[in-house]
Amino acid sequence: MNTYPPLNTLRAFEAAARLESFSAAASELFVTHGAVSKQIKQLEQWLGVPLFIRSGGKVKLSEAGWRYLIQIQDGLDLIANATSQLLQPNHQRRLSINATPTLALHWLLPRLSTFRQQFPELELHLLTSDRDIRRLDDPFDIAIRRGPGDWPGHLAKPFLKEWELPLCSPQLLDSKPIRTPSDLGQHTLLYADTRPTSWQRWLTLAGVAELKPTASMHFDSFALALQAAINGLGVVLGPIPMANSLLDNAQLLAPLASPLLAVRDYCWIAPRNASSDPGIAAFCDWLEYEGKKKK
Repeated sequence: MNTYPPLNTLRAFEAAARLESFSAAASELFVTHGAVSKQIKQLEQWLGVPLFIRSGGKVKLSEAGWRYLIQIQDGLDLIANATSQLLQPNHQRRLSINATPTLALHWLLPRLSTFRQQFPELELHLLTSDRDIRRLDDPFDIAIRRGPGDWPGHLAKPFLKEWELPLCSPQLLDSKPIRTPSDLGQHTLLYADTRPTSWQRWLTLAGVAELKPTASMHFDSFALALQAAINGLGVVLGPIPMANSLLDNAQLLAPLASPLLAVRDYCWIAPRNASSDPGIAAFCDWLEYEGKKKK
């Protein structure tokens, strides 16, 4: 007969491991730091294995703790989903989607109406974040990130290819034309902290690796850098096909047709038990279908 450790110790361990902090886990679970520490110690004694390395008031998962986290997360997700469906049998199935902000705004949202038409019984909860999926505060059914990545305990598959090309506003281009890559030296280049090496890689590919722009501006997110380009503050290295809608309505222009800098594909990521959930499978299939379209 199988035996199981106390469920409250597993909840404390999962939260502390995911957040890499006993204090943060205590806040999430509405208990004290001491209670989390006690529950994890109880679990370690029950298993006979140290799950954390404790040093200088900080905690870090041991190798055994990392393996254990990957294995129990699926089980905890199954319990949560089964409980939710049992308590709300007549409610819509809710899918939590966690996507990067720029992709959500410029690619996902304009297409979501087609998914809603096909699956009106599914309620979508869309969250945006650039954080690693292992550091997210909220659970998700499907995440969208660049890949491939290190996502143990999850299924993942690429669905959207992307290239980068200089983009700017029509007004900026009217005042200072860009006919060759060297002309970018007369402009302000817009950088995003989330894509710190993109410009240098593109300039190298274009044969002007030593180009010095008039000025540069830096933003903590790519969404801000893209908006700055729309507002005429400079030239951004923008994503194709994600920015196609901005090009179609002439908010941005692509003065140079090449070179196209290939970047990592976007992937859908779902817990390993997702194959048993028809809602998750439907959304992932839809992402793949939309990713193959020209627009």
